[in-house]
Amino acid sequence: MKKQKLFLKLVICFIAGTGFVYAQTRDVNEGFFQQTFGDLPDELETAKEEGKTGVFIMFDDKDCPWCAKMKATVLNQVKVQDYFRKHFRILHIDVNGDAIIIDFKGDELTEKAFAEKTRVRATPVMVFYDLSGKPMHRYTGATRNVKEFLWLGEFVAEGNYKTQSFPVFKREKKKVEM
Repeated sequence: MKKQKLFLKLVICFIAGTGFVYAQTRDVNEGFFQQTFGDLPDELETAKEEGKTGVFIMFDDKDCPWCAKMKATVLNQVKVQDYFRKHFRILHIDVNGDAIIIDFKGDELTEKAFAEKTRVRATPVMVFYDLSGKPMHRYTGATRNVKEFLWLGEFVAEGNYKTQSFPVFKREKKKVEM
């Protein structure tokens, strides 16, 4: 009888835990990236009106395995989406895209040309822009996990990028956790 009760408790915990995991994720294209017409000066104005820190752009490629990993394990997390949407306008640029955008200086060019102008050589590249369109911080590659990506957002949103590097910031965060 005790074994049956223990088994039942385990099953309930498993089912509840599974539901909890699913409740904590949502679609990347709807929950993380925001709709845009590709007018970056307009995005800056929207960010100002919404009281954001700036604009976050992820440069990616549909064939990039690290981009896919980030989308499947980090960017789909509700806590990531909520934090980033609170602090940034969140956009995505296809490094091979032919869609016309207007860059922060008002020039019309393709997504691919903008990525080249921004010197994106690998993907993913994540760039945080301030409300005047100047880069605040650039991160190349996938973050290790959700925690590191949230730290990256916090690093920029709280202005830590002005006084220290991201690796130093992470070391300090790890010390606090211990």
